Amino acid sequence: MAEKQKCTMAFAPATVANVACGFDVLGFAIYGLGDRVTASFKDTPGVSIKSIIGDEGRLPLSVKENTAGLAVLSLLEELETPPKHGIELSIEKQMPLGSGLGSSAASSVAAVVAVNALLGNPFSKKNLLPFAVAGEMAASGEAHADNAAASLLGGFILVKSHRPPDVIDLPTPEKLHCTIIHPDIEIQTKNSRKILKKDVSLEKAVKQWGNLGSLIAALYTNDYELIADSLHDEIIEPVRSLLIPGFDKMKQAALDAGALGCSISGSGPSLFALSSSREAAEIIGIKMGDVLKSEGLSFEIHISKMNTEGAQIIKNTL
Repeated sequence: MAEKQKCTMAFAPATVANVACGFDVLGFAIYGLGDRVTASFKDTPGVSIKSIIGDEGRLPLSVKENTAGLAVLSLLEELETPPKHGIELSIEKQMPLGSGLGSSAASSVAAVVAVNALLGNPFSKKNLLPFAVAGEMAASGEAHADNAAASLLGGFILVKSHRPPDVIDLPTPEKLHCTIIHPDIEIQTKNSRKILKKDVSLEKAVKQWGNLGSLIAALYTNDYELIADSLHDEIIEPVRSLLIPGFDKMKQAALDAGALGCSISGSGPSLFALSSSREAAEIIGIKMGDVLKSEGLSFEIHISKMNTEGAQIIKNTL
């Protein structure tokens, strides 16, 4: 009989990817929002998904079509010794789907962290990243590490390479706060990637490189003025912002309220704004919300410091 009483539950946080000037290479984690995955042994061999809650019945229970399932299959393929029992997953979504907050990555990360603990931690935390990235294939059709790395490791991350994943941990300024506003609309990552231009001008590319380099320098030196001067997206934002009602007004409202910068979180429709205090972050949220009210859209606001912990085991009955 499988030891069904033995299980582990992991939480993986939501993330902001791209961070304005760092398309596909920058990301950071936040507190509060995220996904939970419980992993337990079962009598029958293989991997199965027992249940998914919080998705309104929209996500597949098929292991090979689910981000968490694909991630776990990838992990098991790398084990020197296969587990004696099958593995069963239960997934709890704790953020909106298609929000631009790394929902699919959070499921993948929570799943591999939970299963790794269930199996006695055969892999280090950082070495779980390739498996989590493999799970992203189910959501976007491509393997990208920016959301997954930030959710797994916490703090700011820079993706040097996606294949294989090669990630650099960046410093996180202590006073930095993030305001996230999520309009009640959905944008699928696959669709938002299709509208992007395949070629960009050298002039825009050079500006983007400069902003990315100066933002990284600002993180290392705790230079909030330089952070503000670096959070500009020359390439992606002008295209994707057209899909978000009231984007320009929301961004201007955030900047007028004291934000260091404001841009699209991941593929949208959520926006993020950075500031140097909780008080400023709350005011920014109110002002951005006023814009969406004028647009007749409902929305959610979330305020958080940078989550420097990343994914964690929150229950272990081994």
